[in-house]
Amino acid sequence: MIVVATADFELYHEAVDELRSRGVSFTTVEPGDPLPEHARVLITGPDDEIEANIERVTATGDDARRAVDEALTTLRGGGGRTIVGVDPGIRPGIAVLSGETVVAAFHVPLTDAVEVIRREIEDAVNPVVRIGDGARIQGAKLINDLDGVAVELVDETGTTPYLGSGARGMGDVLAAVNIAQMSGEDIDSREIEPTAGELQRIKDRSREASEESRSIDDELARRVASGELSIEEALAEHRARGE
Repeated sequence: MIVVATADFELYHEAVDELRSRGVSFTTVEPGDPLPEHARVLITGPDDEIEANIERVTATGDDARRAVDEALTTLRGGGGRTIVGVDPGIRPGIAVLSGETVVAAFHVPLTDAVEVIRREIEDAVNPVVRIGDGARIQGAKLINDLDGVAVELVDETGTTPYLGSGARGMGDVLAAVNIAQMSGEDIDSREIEPTAGELQRIKDRSREASEESRSIDDELARRVASGELSIEEALAEHRARGE
C-alpha cells in the first residue's frame, strides 16, 4: 500500500488527487503517526521528519506526479531504467516506462514532443529514448532536437497493434509502448530530405485544407515535412506573401 505522510499542504493534495485519478489504493497519515501494517511505499516532503523501514519517495507539490510514478513502480516491483518510446508522426505517441511498467503516456503535436520527452527524463538516471523509424522526416527532427540524450532508432515493423471497437486514437501510444520495449541502433543525428512524392502529398493536403484550394510551395512543404510548420501555419504564411 502507498502511504502519503506530509505536512506539505500542496504535496498532500496533489499526490492524493493523482492517486485517486489512477484508481490506486492508498491511505494518508500525519507525519509521526504509526504507519499501517501493509504500508510498502511512503510519499513525503523533503522537510517531513519520518522514520520508516520502507521505501520512501520524497517530493514537492510541483513533482507529485513523478512521485506517484516512482511509488507505483516500486509497489509493482518494476524498478529499472527509464525508457521513452516514441512512435513519430505529426502527432507522436509517447510512452514512458520505468523498467517494464508504463508510468505515463502522451499523444501530442510534433512541436511539443521534445519538451515532453525532456521533462519526463529530467531526473532519470541513464535514460534512453527509443524512436521508431517509420515516419522518417518527423523521426529525424526528434532525433536531431534531442541533443545530449541517448537515442536509439528502432525498427518499428509490427509495433502498431490491431485496434478493436472503442480503441480509436490509441494506436500511436500503444505502438510507442512496443517501441520502448525493443532495442535499437544508437544514433546521434539523422538527415532526411523529403522525396518529391512526400512534398507533393503535403501540397495536396494544403489544397484540401484551404477554402480557396491554395497549394503551398516546395519550400513551405519542406518546413511542414520537418515539423517546423503545421499545414495551417504554412497556408497562413503563403497567404501573407500574397502568392
